[in-house]
Amino acid sequence: MKIKVADSAGFCFGVNRAVTMVNELADKGVSVCTLGPIIHNKQVVNELEQRGIFAVDDPLETENGKTLVIRSHGVGKDVYRRLEENDIPYADATCPFVSKIHKIAAKQSALNDDIFIAGDCEHPEVKGIISHCSSDVFTFKNQDELEKLLQKFPEKKNEPLSVVAQTTFDLEEWKKCKKIFKNLCTNAKFFDTICNATSQRQIDANELAKESDVMIVIGGRHSSNTNKLYDICRRTCKTTYLIETAGELEHISFRGDEKIGITAGASTPASIIKEVLDRMSIGSEGVAENEQSFEEMMEEYSTSTSDRVKGTVASVEPNGVYVDVVGRKQTGYIPAEELSNDPNAKPEDLVKPGDELELLIMKTNDQDGIMKLSKKRVDANKNWEAIETAYNNKDIITGVVTSLTKGGLNVISNDVRVFIPASQATLRRNDSLEDLVKKTVEFRIIEINDKNRRKNAVGSIRSVLSEKNKAAKEEFWNSVEVGKKYTGTVKNLAKFGAFVDLGGVDGLIHISELSWNKIKTPSEVVNEGDTVEVYVKAIDREKKNISLGYRKEEDNPWNIFVNNYKVGDVVDVTIDGMTSYGAFAVIIPTVKGLIHISQIADRRIDKPEDELKVGEVVKAKITEIKNDEKKVSLSIRALLADKAEEAETADETEE
Repeated sequence: MKIKVADSAGFCFGVNRAVTMVNELADKGVSVCTLGPIIHNKQVVNELEQRGIFAVDDPLETENGKTLVIRSHGVGKDVYRRLEENDIPYADATCPFVSKIHKIAAKQSALNDDIFIAGDCEHPEVKGIISHCSSDVFTFKNQDELEKLLQKFPEKKNEPLSVVAQTTFDLEEWKKCKKIFKNLCTNAKFFDTICNATSQRQIDANELAKESDVMIVIGGRHSSNTNKLYDICRRTCKTTYLIETAGELEHISFRGDEKIGITAGASTPASIIKEVLDRMSIGSEGVAENEQSFEEMMEEYSTSTSDRVKGTVASVEPNGVYVDVVGRKQTGYIPAEELSNDPNAKPEDLVKPGDELELLIMKTNDQDGIMKLSKKRVDANKNWEAIETAYNNKDIITGVVTSLTKGGLNVISNDVRVFIPASQATLRRNDSLEDLVKKTVEFRIIEINDKNRRKNAVGSIRSVLSEKNKAAKEEFWNSVEVGKKYTGTVKNLAKFGAFVDLGGVDGLIHISELSWNKIKTPSEVVNEGDTVEVYVKAIDREKKNISLGYRKEEDNPWNIFVNNYKVGDVVDVTIDGMTSYGAFAVIIPTVKGLIHISQIADRRIDKPEDELKVGEVVKAKITEIKNDEKKVSLSIRALLADKAEEAETADETEE
């Protein structure tokens, strides 16, 4: 019997991140509980309960002194509101892929797009997405439900709509649904939000099912992504079983000549996969030994021999390289994935015919006369010394992020793969990991393992970023002074103003400093993410507070007024308000003048309302400007007197 495990079986990034967050909080002595089971896996949930970590169904059930952890599915906006209103401490383990859908749904519905969600409306993830929508929302589980939905609401076919998918939605079903939208809806916009790990897991499971006689799907029966894997495998492999633990294998009979494929849902830890493999490998009622042990399947750097050889490149193919092995009669073959640790590298870019290479023998096949070789493992050994030196000296090294994987990032540095855990990948917990893929990053080696031929390195980008951030802060506080100008990024908004990142240090622009006009909210002037030019108004070094100015003096309405108007000018003004002693009138926006009651008419009046009304535009003469007090006096009476004098002068001239 041959057993093969799908490459992408087991924990996904989001689930691993959530479980890790809970355990790390508990390790630090924080008393935690989770909003619903943190994972659709009874064994993991039981292990957490043994640590005193239990699930609650409602945020208000959180006991005093406990921190509530929001699981990777995410929650609705109302949950966050209730947590804030009740001062309940919480840690947010929402998967970044789910948070991305929340942002898309909120943005597109704000544009008045109807939101169509491919997924189960009863699933917590979908419920959370719906809560972020401000327009009409429709959900569908498959193409049949979608067709019925569009038949029920035919008017939607011509209206603007945005389509997103639950992160664990069936990839093949998604393709079918997209085709329906493209054929029937003229204004549909698509956002491919199925998690990359989910897509790859489904693809790998489908391919493995095609070549297997029996498929074993490991995972919780209440897990959405596990059930989808089961459905996908069952399409091409009729004999497919869904099990939660290795104990369920007792009820399954296998033949010795069968090809067994194994995959696992995103909530299935490696320990359960190992237990299943171990149980099948023991050999019960005809079950033959597995071709590889669990460690061999999971250990990327294991080899069948330590012999090294030299080879000359004979030909370069898209999937690998053929070499003539020096001193051997066999032909050697280097698979593309064994040329370099960089999965994006192409063979033709790495070697050419005639190149001499030092290689490691991975497997010898006497029957075909072909020897499987590896170049990357020889290179890794050569470059490992540099990694050890960097670790011992705490040096900063650079590398390229090649992929987002379970629990973090893979980085290639000098052709050595280094794993960066999610907790060590960014400076802030909620920063995106996806944005780092294919980017060159600086990091330190914080852990190495060179035992039993395994050479593993763990790095930290956060360590370097924290150090740089600390240095930037020190430099900032050493050089900051009142009046100094900075270019910053609006970090977040509050009712009382906008916080600006000045490069590791935050400053506050009070709402009164955002505009010369009166505004109700900071968002009338700036938004999160905006780049702004600011200057320092005040510094509190003891409290580390910076007050910033944003509005420019040249935009000051009073300066504009005094530069363009003078005493004696006649202006059109708008009556803005009344008092017992006169009327206030707007000359230019935010600059007002007072028309005293004695200056409203050329006769005595009892109250301003006898001659004027709010909103009325009248002509008045500027009679006084008090620059220090920023006050302006206006007179309609003086203007009337001027007109009377002009008329009298005109009469005398005619005589």
